[in-house]
Amino acid sequence: MTDGVVMHGTGGIWQVRTDDGVLFDVSLRGRLKHEAHGSLKLAVGDRVTIGRVADSSDSWAIDLIHPRRSKLARRAPAGARGERIIVANLDQVLVVFAAARPEPHPRMLDRFLVIAEANGLAARIIINKIDLVDASTIRDRFDEFVKAGYPLHLVSVVTGEGLEELRDEIAGKDSALTGPSGVGKSSLMNRLFPGLDLRTAEISDSVNKGRHTTVGAVLHPLPGGGFVADTPGLREVGLWGIEAREIAQCFPEFRPLIHLCRFADCTHTVEPECAVKEAIRRGAVGRGRYDSYVKLREELAEQS
Repeated sequence: MTDGVVMHGTGGIWQVRTDDGVLFDVSLRGRLKHEAHGSLKLAVGDRVTIGRVADSSDSWAIDLIHPRRSKLARRAPAGARGERIIVANLDQVLVVFAAARPEPHPRMLDRFLVIAEANGLAARIIINKIDLVDASTIRDRFDEFVKAGYPLHLVSVVTGEGLEELRDEIAGKDSALTGPSGVGKSSLMNRLFPGLDLRTAEISDSVNKGRHTTVGAVLHPLPGGGFVADTPGLREVGLWGIEAREIAQCFPEFRPLIHLCRFADCTHTVEPECAVKEAIRRGAVGRGRYDSYVKLREELAEQS
């Protein structure tokens, strides 16, 4: 038996990279398949133990799924119920948007960040294609996220600006790469770490949206240690496992203010003497971020 990491899976076959760098195509043992229909779902990024299949010299199977230290999960799309684990055992989430082509939507960015917060994962915001837009315009548009405490990386795959600093924050860590389609996630990683050869696609001028190039999360080893998980472009991002009363905790700039509100169960919408609303009036909390909070809270209330 030997330990390794699940790199990707399709059709019931999973690729596992052992700790000494050897790749195996494996299946799940029968008892694990049974458990997979219940609460246990194997995911990319899981640490596993694999062993040879009886009466076979070249067939391997997963014998054990190790406990996870973290996970990135979201509601299954298209109205389906339940949790979908995108990647397990992460250190951080890299949320990539473009400065232009496609046009960034900060309120969509809020949804990605809330999902990272709900999963207890640190997030970094990466704005690619900064060669297409004036620098001051970009900083003004994303200043509210800096105020919220998120690291903001402004980069260009074309000019190389900002790439060295970003590389230092990714190397040696286990990261998930996410964001809308067409923002240049794969091109960015290929430029940061030559040899990854992630698939890329051009932007369609007719619809200004990227074509999907990844159908499921794929883990890629980085030179010198660590992994990056290339995840599909998420057109439909849903929240899972968050109650409306908990959503304020998913906005880090709200957290130090919540206990200062007059009412312990303050919703930060209509109550008097609300510290969050007062912070908005002072400009300490971004109005756009607050608007996202209200919208997401209403969405979660409707789901309950």
